[in-house]
Amino acid sequence: MNNSPHPLPTPPHTESQVERITDKARRGFLTQVGGASLGVGLASSGVVAQAQTKSVLAEVVGREHWTHKRVDGVSVRLFLWRKQRADMVASVRREQHRGTVVFVHGSSMASTPVFDLQIPDRPQSSLMDWFARLGYDTWCFDCEGYGRSDKTRPVNANVACGADDLAAVSEYIMGLNGGEPLLLYGASSGGLRAALFAQRHPQRVKRLALDAFVWTGQGSPTLADRRKRLPAYLASNRRPIDRAMIRSIFTRDHPGTSDMTVVEAFADAVLALDSSVPTGTYVDMSANLPLCDPEKITVPTLIMRGQYDGIASFADLAAFFDKLPNPDKQFTVMPGIAHTSTRSKNYQLVYHLLESYFSRPDPVYSGA
Repeated sequence: MNNSPHPLPTPPHTESQVERITDKARRGFLTQVGGASLGVGLASSGVVAQAQTKSVLAEVVGREHWTHKRVDGVSVRLFLWRKQRADMVASVRREQHRGTVVFVHGSSMASTPVFDLQIPDRPQSSLMDWFARLGYDTWCFDCEGYGRSDKTRPVNANVACGADDLAAVSEYIMGLNGGEPLLLYGASSGGLRAALFAQRHPQRVKRLALDAFVWTGQGSPTLADRRKRLPAYLASNRRPIDRAMIRSIFTRDHPGTSDMTVVEAFADAVLALDSSVPTGTYVDMSANLPLCDPEKITVPTLIMRGQYDGIASFADLAAFFDKLPNPDKQFTVMPGIAHTSTRSKNYQLVYHLLESYFSRPDPVYSGA
């Protein structure tokens, strides 16, 4: 059966959980990676090594969920997508459970094309499937104005709005997992949403990973160019997207970092859900940075920067990293990667870096 969560008919207003089984198990793949980092070095966990040696991939199950956020007396309906290893669906309290991961999407597309892209004979295209097979309970969701979530309010769905979405989503997920804090990954403006949420709700976050993140925007050629179009973004709550725009995400910084055949499949999935997206995050990143205070983000944090990323300069992120108060932090530069890491040719490096940080044991001694 088709493993993709879209397209489907619009479900009723009540919450639902519609189970769909993934494609039959496919051949595994090896993950040989390297990288440069500031802070504690990386060590591949045992669970990753075990997954690499298996020749048949474990079956993964996907289910859709729905929740709501209340804004000024209005109920906003939010779509969530959950994937788990089939043998772990009955209980998240089994010994093999590695944690609950929530993936937060960026400005120009809904969540499932980014985190659960399905390409025949290429199972590693789905970050959610990869993490689910390692024993993680994985989730993504569409922010208001994107994908299958509500698009009816006259708002531009800015970063603060996305942090509110994440607050509602986290409350729903933690109601199902027994209150276990979340492993949170945000990409691009999804990183801004995740960082602001972690600043507001640190008790809900076990570890935070910020990929393609930006703090002040100083030294960013991409944002300098985007500011030229700020009047158009301010004039409308939505902006159109098309295939050419999606392709440009992968070529604007450093052509050659992504496999364009994968990009075409990605564009198909994005455009099946949306022909336009909100302008709010573009406005915020062009005119309102900084949007969060690193000194108030107290959770363990990983900063992931692509070598060629045009959104944030190394100096901008290094300054942000320096101000993070939790000593359990890491700044990693990902070689050969531009802005969109999980769709890059070096995606295996990204998967390894992220899982390595999420599986890092908590310190036994803190010096206190």
